Amino acid sequence: MKISILLPYKENFSPIYPGAVSIFINSVTKFSKFRNSIKVYGNTNLKKKYSHNYYNIPLEKKYFKSSTKIYLNNFLKIENKRNSDIIEVHNRPIYIKSLKHLKNRKLVLYFHNDPLSLSGSENVEERIFLLNVCDKIIFNSNWTKDQFNQNLDKFYQCSSKLIVVHQSISKKKIDISKKKKIITFVGKLNSSKGYDLFGQATTKILNRYKDWKVHVFGDEPREKLSFNHPRFINFGFKTHQYILKKLEEASISVACSRWNEPFGRSSLEASSRGCAVIISDRGGLKETITNAIIIKDLNFSNIYKSIKLLIDNKSKLRDMQLKSLKNFYLTDKYISKMIDNYRENLYKNDLNSVSINKKIIHVTNFNLRHNARLFYNTGRRINNGLIRNLNSVVTLSDRDTISYEKSIKDISGSKSLNNKLLKITANYKPDLILFGHADMITNETIKKIQSIHPNIKFAQWFLDKMDNKTWIHNKKRFLQKFYLMNANFCTTHPSAINFNKKKCFYIPNPVDKTLDNLQIFKSKNYIYDIFFAMSHGVHRGVLKQGKIDPREFFIKKLIKKNINIKFDIYGMSNKQPIWADEFKRKVQLSKMALNLSQGKPLKYYSSDRIAQLIGNGILTFVEKSTKLSKIFTKNEVIFYSNLDDLSKKINLLVNNDSLRIKIARAGYNKYHKYMNSNVVTDYMIKKIFNLKTKKKYLWEA
Repeated sequence: MKISILLPYKENFSPIYPGAVSIFINSVTKFSKFRNSIKVYGNTNLKKKYSHNYYNIPLEKKYFKSSTKIYLNNFLKIENKRNSDIIEVHNRPIYIKSLKHLKNRKLVLYFHNDPLSLSGSENVEERIFLLNVCDKIIFNSNWTKDQFNQNLDKFYQCSSKLIVVHQSISKKKIDISKKKKIITFVGKLNSSKGYDLFGQATTKILNRYKDWKVHVFGDEPREKLSFNHPRFINFGFKTHQYILKKLEEASISVACSRWNEPFGRSSLEASSRGCAVIISDRGGLKETITNAIIIKDLNFSNIYKSIKLLIDNKSKLRDMQLKSLKNFYLTDKYISKMIDNYRENLYKNDLNSVSINKKIIHVTNFNLRHNARLFYNTGRRINNGLIRNLNSVVTLSDRDTISYEKSIKDISGSKSLNNKLLKITANYKPDLILFGHADMITNETIKKIQSIHPNIKFAQWFLDKMDNKTWIHNKKRFLQKFYLMNANFCTTHPSAINFNKKKCFYIPNPVDKTLDNLQIFKSKNYIYDIFFAMSHGVHRGVLKQGKIDPREFFIKKLIKKNINIKFDIYGMSNKQPIWADEFKRKVQLSKMALNLSQGKPLKYYSSDRIAQLIGNGILTFVEKSTKLSKIFTKNEVIFYSNLDDLSKKINLLVNNDSLRIKIARAGYNKYHKYMNSNVVTDYMIKKIFNLKTKKKYLWEA
């Protein structure tokens, strides 16, 4: 993996006069497991550079041309040859526009300052652009992240692209007993840093406590603030290592910024060296330490009182010093590991939780508006299986949402549905969004989620028959989302309809122990011999005048050929279809049932009626050309070749109760053991998340 780090223009990657960005990059890179493949790019006039693999981008000044543009153009020329896997841009969101055209790179943007103060991230549109283009956006504090999220829709705020990686420092063993009576201030010596307040407070401290000193490290050419006291020593600008050494001696360190510090290295470094730290309640300062005195109302008097408290109370001073050391965790090694983890995940393109139990949004038709008439459906079976496998599932009934939320501004209800999915995604942060026949969810919505939440997996399941002729419309529906999905599932074997085997998988229509809970083979109160029901007019619930299902001709011939067999038929010949509990009440009045799907048989395809029949323990006849005999044996299901063969087998079994019961029981047991909703959804989750397993599923060829 090749990693390029692009510094802000004029950032000094040098121990002589480094900025916070350079100190951070130099420190964590030493511990990175990718350190040998990292190259840092910048521009500085200082001859001495940090020892890491650094390249100083040459700049030829040109009239009427921005130095920043020259800097970026030269980096692009280098990068076109280097072909990095990851480019990390520090503190310059405006650079992303120039880099977004680079192909096959992961773009990472680091914020070290308030995003609202930086060109390229000041307004909402710019920040949404960054979210769409960048693969990760990293903040040095939660405060900085909150600033970025200001006025953004929650859908964007909860993106997994946004992470906090605090700055860090090396940890060192410090002997607290060797601490001297020194109070320190490190940073720019200006009023925004609160240096004026610090100077006033500590001058008064020095007048009261004759054995204490004040050491100041920093400069500020734009604002002159000076304090005259023989024990108030201004060392001016010093190297980073020099300051760290002095912090080892100091007892108290003060970081009293007036402005909102994005993070604040001075308090971080003081804490790492065992100082008792006093900070103002500004920006991300509280995130730099684990133990400190925090001044809520910042003024000269409160700084004085806080320092005085520590000097007068030696046990409190020592306790804070010891806790600073003991609880300090923002080490270079720790933070470097965090950075390497996201790099590795980006490189592998695997941002998913390793947790077996997933958070899932399941979008399908739960038929709420039909008053439970269609309660016993496959969507509910799959949903039950997901929950029983200890996944957390939020349901979104697409057809109900469309029906209930239509308006003049949204005639189809599609806008409401798609917006609802975005809002649920923002609040729930799922691992997976699973669709079942959710045609009104647009590809644009899916792409939007994928862009902002790249860790979310997508999958769809589809039950209807598909082919290249009669059922071409269904195939088009399935293919609409196909290539946006991590996995696609259908109840026809993919080989029968020429689907990509790596993205498409067969699943049987699952049974569910709470829905398919009859054991008809145990019944002794039969009225009919053969049961058959067509789901004619699923959403209407009644037969449509003038509509003929080709299966009717087959059924009529079967009845005519078997005048001694008692048939119970629904959904044809002016006999209305049956649903829900009426279906269950009727099916158990027959000894046997016919499972006959529409159209020409395809490998493994059956409507979900097969689960309701075999799953409720009734002996079931199935067309041999479905090839389901590779899943069920002749001792579990009766396969027939044609009408004559079916008639023969019906007559053979109609009065052979012992054989009929034996076959029905065996089919019921196999279905409930190997193709129940728990097993089927377990298979789906493993395929979607590419989880390795030695388990073989019954239907896998």
